[in-house]
Amino acid sequence: MNRIFRTKEKSVVNTEYTQRYRYSTGVYRGQCGQHGLPSVLHAPLHTRARTRRPLAVQHTHINMAASVSPLRSSFRICSPLSLHHHCCRAKLRTHRKCESQRRHLHLSAVRHAAVVISGTELARQLHREIQRDVEELVAQDNMRPHLGVVLVGDNPASRTYVKNKTRAATILGISSDTVVRPSSVSQEELLDLIDKMNRDWRVSGLLVQLPLPEHINERAVCNAIAPEKDVDGFHIVNIGKLCLDQRSMVPATPAAVWEIIKRAGIKTVGKNVLVAGRSKNVGMPIAMLLHSDRNHERPGGDATVTIAHRCTPREQLKELTSLADIIIAAAGVPRLITADMVKEGAAVIDVGINRVHDPKTGKMRLIGDVDFEGKYSNNKHCLI
Repeated sequence: MNRIFRTKEKSVVNTEYTQRYRYSTGVYRGQCGQHGLPSVLHAPLHTRARTRRPLAVQHTHINMAASVSPLRSSFRICSPLSLHHHCCRAKLRTHRKCESQRRHLHLSAVRHAAVVISGTELARQLHREIQRDVEELVAQDNMRPHLGVVLVGDNPASRTYVKNKTRAATILGISSDTVVRPSSVSQEELLDLIDKMNRDWRVSGLLVQLPLPEHINERAVCNAIAPEKDVDGFHIVNIGKLCLDQRSMVPATPAAVWEIIKRAGIKTVGKNVLVAGRSKNVGMPIAMLLHSDRNHERPGGDATVTIAHRCTPREQLKELTSLADIIIAAAGVPRLITADMVKEGAAVIDVGINRVHDPKTGKMRLIGDVDFEGKYSNNKHCLI
């Protein structure tokens, strides 16, 4: 560091030490505030000086204070006088960015001592509320909401999903119809059908069941649906609004997770959240909902969110889950999250759907990403 010799009226930087260390310490000079007070900052060793001339500092009878933020590539220079007048703030940037420092997540205090929460019961409660809303809407001489569904091919899983969706619509008082096209349908024919349904005033909401045959571009099909009718929330406009914390159509599974968190009273502000899965339809939207500002147009969770995916090492995943207050499993990996990976008081939400062979029955059965058969501490975890 350069040596600064102070006198009663001024401070002078010793030029000998300045010349010797100017390339290693990086001495910077700047004006500070409306009083024109110069400031001196001794930058880190890996920065370089902007000038080869010896640096002389005058009129610094006021002690200068320099605070360096380890997470920024700039420095904030200020003096007591400038702080007093609220007018002195200057940033001096280095030629090279400071090396970022690792920040370790903290272990939040345990506040939840919950038990298993039934997602089915929450769904029934939500169904009753929507039924009332629909009937009130119709009672006010409004058109009954109508859902249009497009199914391409004869994929058994897709047929099951469509059947469940139309059945749920009927329960809620929403009319629906399904348009089926063979897997050989061309992309142009499918886009024409979507355009026709977009212009049909009787269709309130529209969805195209995914996945589609390989010769059809799914992104082009999703973007062809009118954003205001895009009940799946896959249109690029709705995804963009979601990222900007604006009100939009949110994909169904992330919206369900967010609704569960709110209705179960799970605190998210300042909490550590681990989302296992980064799909554009589930993992990414969930992370966006939870990390965004709760005071924005579309309120978020104000949580610290970490996303893990298939390239995350198993040991690192275990470390991240042990720090998480909320774990959302959406990776599509059977029994990915086990009891030894969850800290006491954590909320675990499983949205994974996996078909596995049941050795007892010899048939296929559905399980999630969380090993619910593991030994979790009684009344210490919130399993949903």
